[in-house]
Amino acid sequence: MATIVKRDNGSYSVVYRYVDENGKTKQKWESFSDHKTAKARKAEVENQQIKNTFVIPKNETLEEFLKDFVDIYAPKKWGLSIYDSNTSLINNYINPIIGNVKIQKITPRVIDKYIQTLKGTPAVSTKTHKARTEYVTDQTIDKICRLLKCAFNQAVKWEIIGKNPMYGATLPKIEYEKRDIWDIDTIRKALDECQDGRLYVAINLAFSCSLRAGEILGLQWERVHISDKDIVNDNAYIEIDRELERVSLDALNTLDNKDIYHIFQPLKEGTTTRRVLKAPKTKSSVRRVWLPVTVAHILRKWREQQEKAKAFLGNEYHDFDLVVALDNGYPCENRILEESFKKLKEKAGLPNVVFHSLRHSSTTYKLMLSKGDIKSVQGDTGHATADMVTRVYAHVLDENRKENAKVFEQEFYSTSDLKKAKPIKNTNSEIDVKALLEQLQKSPDLIAVMKSLLDNGTAATGN
Repeated sequence: MATIVKRDNGSYSVVYRYVDENGKTKQKWESFSDHKTAKARKAEVENQQIKNTFVIPKNETLEEFLKDFVDIYAPKKWGLSIYDSNTSLINNYINPIIGNVKIQKITPRVIDKYIQTLKGTPAVSTKTHKARTEYVTDQTIDKICRLLKCAFNQAVKWEIIGKNPMYGATLPKIEYEKRDIWDIDTIRKALDECQDGRLYVAINLAFSCSLRAGEILGLQWERVHISDKDIVNDNAYIEIDRELERVSLDALNTLDNKDIYHIFQPLKEGTTTRRVLKAPKTKSSVRRVWLPVTVAHILRKWREQQEKAKAFLGNEYHDFDLVVALDNGYPCENRILEESFKKLKEKAGLPNVVFHSLRHSSTTYKLMLSKGDIKSVQGDTGHATADMVTRVYAHVLDENRKENAKVFEQEFYSTSDLKKAKPIKNTNSEIDVKALLEQLQKSPDLIAVMKSLLDNGTAATGN
């Protein structure tokens, strides 16, 4: 049983005994600012002790717990990029703010205050990622909350805490904003102005195939099917089953090279990261994407140029079978692609978007062409669920729905006389009113009864 003790400073303590991991009986004092909260905690402790679900008090901080969580949970559940992303969130936004809080002291109220603090926290730049906003975005806060929810679920399973504090917290809602993208004319102008062969190929792949930059840079010729027979039969396609990414040595070591196809040796000594060819983040990202005939011919010409470069450079060319590579065959990183893309934008006077926006232009255009066929577009984009396409590109689907209304007007309403139709009058209602007036005129007693009812109704309502 537990008791409540009022302290001299006005606070209240819940006092109870428990048996620790070593079988020893100990006493625990938990302090609360008000009697109501203390009473609720007392009831909770007693209920848990009766049901045998009581969690033994520990002094472990959130930072200490998260270290164990990453060491034990990550190798089984996380991929390389998720590992780097999550450990970055822990090191930059969780441990510095609430890492020293005892994990058993974290409540929904603590989480709510933490989220408020995050909204005013400056965004952190790292060696591999430069912050694009002054403060932490709602999207980043959402990622942090999902990470903590997962971690606290594991803490419940490990019997460190009794319940997950994230479930009672007020979590931020993410609004998917309309993305800045290039329209068709802008993309045509970009291609007309582009003199960089590598960038020209990458733009075509991003737009026609809805590829991510890492997928383009990790594409190998072995997975490009552009033979004469493929093109004649409208069956030219590419297979997406890997991507190029730079990951930390820590991630590689912790996850034991999980999902790695190839690790490229660093050009400089002492680097703490490696470029790798790895499996995509999700199974849905493994897909086949069919090529427009023009793009198939562009790839064939590009391959011919690469073969000439190989012959010219000889042993100086490092052949990794990459479609989009540096002049010497080494992998081209996203950073280099973005720099080339920036030069093109400045030279041609094009709207300032990032390279990844071409994928959004592609998805938008395909939704428009297919009249909102989400499943077929999802097959090209590799989104995990159709719902992700619906949420992110809702504005495009709304435009298609507007077109549906226009089609209804043209095909149905414009050929009918419904515009001339008028609402039918309720003639029965008029007849009843006339009949009632006639009855009132014939019966003075009925008029008196009606007047009495009206007077009583007015008195009852006070009006």
